[in-house]
Amino acid sequence: MAGVTIRDIRAICTAPAGINLIVVKVETSEPGLYGLGCATFAYRHRLVAAMVDDYLKPLLLGRAVADISDIWETVNHNAYWRNGPINNNALSGLDMALWDIKGKLAGMPLYDLLGGRCRPAARVYRHANGATLAEVAAKVRQYMAEGVTHVRVQWGGYGGQASGMQQPDGVLPGAYYCPDQYMRRTIELLAAMREELGEEVELLHDVHERLAPIQALGLAKALESYRLFFLEDLLPPEQVPWFRTIRQQCATPLAMGELFNNPMEWDTLIRERLIDFIRVHISQIGGITPARKLATFCEASGVRTAWHGPGDVSPVGHAANVHLDLASPNFGIQEWSGLNDALREVFPGSPELCDGFVTVSERPGLGVDIDEKAAARFPCKDGVTTWTQTRWPDGTAFTP
Repeated sequence: MAGVTIRDIRAICTAPAGINLIVVKVETSEPGLYGLGCATFAYRHRLVAAMVDDYLKPLLLGRAVADISDIWETVNHNAYWRNGPINNNALSGLDMALWDIKGKLAGMPLYDLLGGRCRPAARVYRHANGATLAEVAAKVRQYMAEGVTHVRVQWGGYGGQASGMQQPDGVLPGAYYCPDQYMRRTIELLAAMREELGEEVELLHDVHERLAPIQALGLAKALESYRLFFLEDLLPPEQVPWFRTIRQQCATPLAMGELFNNPMEWDTLIRERLIDFIRVHISQIGGITPARKLATFCEASGVRTAWHGPGDVSPVGHAANVHLDLASPNFGIQEWSGLNDALREVFPGSPELCDGFVTVSERPGLGVDIDEKAAARFPCKDGVTTWTQTRWPDGTAFTP
């Protein structure tokens, strides 16, 4: 439809599952036509909302909704400094909303606009965490009974629940863990899961950057015999050069990138085939426009996609993930944290899980709507983020 322009842009903040979510709504000059996008940065939601309402709206009112690429480039450079999480999440919400509108104008689901389906549904992995090995194994068996074939296992959460730590007086409050203890217990965890569950289930594990590089190398080598589907975020972004050493010494499949803001941060890892999966929080890099380009870049190097799909992604963002999953030849796996009834009420048309596979609505665009009255019943919460205040036993602050 020629001449459709942006009439309004605004951020909607809501927390139906107790996690702050930000959705961008772009309304158009065509009555009743709007798009939705995920801009979720759960720990700085007010800043993203301000970026959308105070900066993107005045910049883009009256612009043609069809010009997604030009709008993306304009917003990416408009603040001069770029690739920060505030700007990128706001840009992502806008970008997804414009793709949603384009699909609605075309009368096609997003995956059709991206070239059509390579598969009817996307295989997922679920999270199994527990305080004991028995609890972890029981959770994995529960998922297997539901048809899930890939499960990420964690014992006591990220870094494990450290015990018996010797600490100096005067250490600050924080989420304490012991790298040495975590490493030993992770090896024990994977050995126990393979013995208990056999070889049929695919197991994953998230290091969440909790080790020094040389320890990370040792862990990757030690876990090789347990045949992981992948080992995630083995190192923090600042230590990417270590992946060359790790790749030379073991064959454990590696996934990386949850904390990256700029698609170029994957460049070396992909070109040199140093990882097997890209872990991308799509709103963190600016939305569907850069994500589809990144997926194509990966395809040429034999790297597969594993988009970030935790609870701090809205159902709109989950839908964007799955549309890309369906349309990408090099899809690997989709993280799936699950949706509660409140999320489904606020976001009609959310993706659905069945027998280990997630599907999206066949409606045009992303296929997800928002009930703004229901969303208002679940306001976002302010406060200090505690889980990222991670420390080693002697009180040293370290990456979360």
